[in-house]
Amino acid sequence: MKEDKDYRFGYILLLSIIAAMGGFLFGYDEAVISGTVEEVQAQFELTSLMKGWFVSSALLGATFGALLGGGLSDYFGRKRTMITSALLFSISMVGCAFAGNFTLLVLFRIVGGMGIGVASIVCPMYISEIAVARSRGMLVALYQLAVTIGVLGAYVSNFYLLKYAQSASVAEGWTGFIFVDEWWRGMLGVGVVPSLIFLICVLFLPESPRWLVLKGRIDCAEGILGRIYSNISEIKRQVKETLDVASNSTSVGYVALLKPGIRRAVLIGVCIAMLGQFMGVNAVLYYGPTIFKDAGIAQDNAFLYQVLIGAANTVTTILAMFIIDRVGRKALIYYGVSGMIVALLAIAAYFQWGAKLDISSTWLLIFFIIYIVCCAGSICAIIFVILSEMYPLAVRGVAMSVAGIALWIATFLVGQLTPWMLSTLTPQGTFLIFAFCCLPYVWIMWKQVPDTTGKSLEEIEAFWLKDDLKRTANDLKK
Repeated sequence: MKEDKDYRFGYILLLSIIAAMGGFLFGYDEAVISGTVEEVQAQFELTSLMKGWFVSSALLGATFGALLGGGLSDYFGRKRTMITSALLFSISMVGCAFAGNFTLLVLFRIVGGMGIGVASIVCPMYISEIAVARSRGMLVALYQLAVTIGVLGAYVSNFYLLKYAQSASVAEGWTGFIFVDEWWRGMLGVGVVPSLIFLICVLFLPESPRWLVLKGRIDCAEGILGRIYSNISEIKRQVKETLDVASNSTSVGYVALLKPGIRRAVLIGVCIAMLGQFMGVNAVLYYGPTIFKDAGIAQDNAFLYQVLIGAANTVTTILAMFIIDRVGRKALIYYGVSGMIVALLAIAAYFQWGAKLDISSTWLLIFFIIYIVCCAGSICAIIFVILSEMYPLAVRGVAMSVAGIALWIATFLVGQLTPWMLSTLTPQGTFLIFAFCCLPYVWIMWKQVPDTTGKSLEEIEAFWLKDDLKRTANDLKK
């Protein structure tokens, strides 16, 4: 399809940045917890299992949020669902700041996780549906960029709040209680600021024009498309294409996921969502200091190494965002995952022979930075892009929910199993497993996923529905 160039990119970019702010909340919540764990454990006298529950409870909420997010977005619309996400996260941050006991603290963590899970479904989907095909990859990648910025934002916030608590001479009223006496509450509670900013900005977003067409609200859809395209014929063509693909969908909701072509797309989405987590990225980001200490590196250097890895993650995500539509989704995967495999094997080799050969720990840092650069520039950059554009319009919400649930379950498993793997299978064994998991991921992307670069969502939908049409033709022959 040849797309009209006469569109307002600045307006599309603004809408995409607002929607991507949901990713900032995800990254913030993911990282802010690291500064509170030890204090919460001491204050509530937590066992190791309860400590793990405090950290992972948000992931359980995110799984439920992903389950609900697709259905909510298909029924109520993308905009209202993003508003729901912002409200859940705001309630969570305030609740965590004032929770009187551990049970309430975990409950509000789950509520916040639900908001994150909903946002992980609807925000990339919204960006995908308002973007033009030639820049859709870059715009959806803004969500992943916002995640990495949220992580850095949480680290900076924790650092300054801790300095304030240590330097404050007077602790009066509720502000003193939250920011001085029990400063971990302030670390969690300050997250209400970005969540309220997100909420206010979303109120000014237009609804997704593709969702409006699906619901038969053609005039509203054309009005919104008129803000994106200045050519009336292009607006009419966009509406017609969406109506054409919608007319081919005889069923909607979870039942439609069982149709042959759609079923294949859903299964592939689940596989790449889960395998992407089993290739080690979250293990490195969550347990980096522990891994470095296992290599005999001093604690101060271990945390410094982790900061450098986080910085490399953010910078590479920015670079990937600008090249994803030029290089292509699949090409980024081939180059990036190949580099990840080499880096993971090098890391395993270091743990196996580094101490014996007296190899400098600087080499381990170099291997990890190579790994995170290859990862951030490939699987992390494209996962939400691929998932947001590969599903047919009529089932896009529920299909992304299924993929989102798979992603969050895999994230939960990696978070829980990595400490056991490091101690039982040794670091070298753990990183060899991560390297092995890269192979089926590359095969799936090579053989099963079409190259969606530069294609409209309707063209991508037609690819998946070929299986459905073939099955129908075969049934008629019988």
